[in-house]
Amino acid sequence: MRLILAALIALIVGCAIDSAQADPYRWCAQYHGRGGGATNCYFVTLQQCEAAISGVGGYCYRNHYYTGQDGSNGRRGLRR
Repeated sequence: MRLILAALIALIVGCAIDSAQADPYRWCAQYHGRGGGATNCYFVTLQQCEAAISGVGGYCYRNHYYTGQDGSNGRRGLRR
């Protein structure tokens, strides 16, 4: 009986724990500015990153901490 109870508790706890989510943010923006600028790594697409640096200067690069699937589209993430 204890074994069944322990298995049931383990099953409930296992279902309650959320699975880890991959980091969806593949791109980072390095903004130019006095004192080094700033970095923002919250872009899902290269186009979002490029839109963010448009007009203010900077460049986009791949997020080194990206843990999602590698579905690269062949474009390089560098813009100056």
